[in-house]
Amino acid sequence: MELNPVFARRLYLALLVHNIERPNVPKLVELTGWPRRTIQDVLKALPGIGIELMFIQDGRRHNDGYYRLSDWGPYDPEWVCSREDEIASTLHH
Repeated sequence: MELNPVFARRLYLALLVHNIERPNVPKLVELTGWPRRTIQDVLKALPGIGIELMFIQDGRRHNDGYYRLSDWGPYDPEWVCSREDEIASTLHH
């Protein structure tokens, strides 16, 4: 199965938010090596493919906190998780 790289990037970021503890933008930048703006753009694009996120405020500043995936929408999370390597390899081509 050949995934569109833009779609793969969105699924991959959703997987990271789902799988890591307290994912925030700096942590996602560190894990992916992507620019901060790319992370922010992909996070904003997730609702467009049906994946819903919540931002959990955890600090005094308005942007202190982390994301939590609240709804996978039309995607089966087990199916997506089982294809994590395939999704990641699409991004490295």
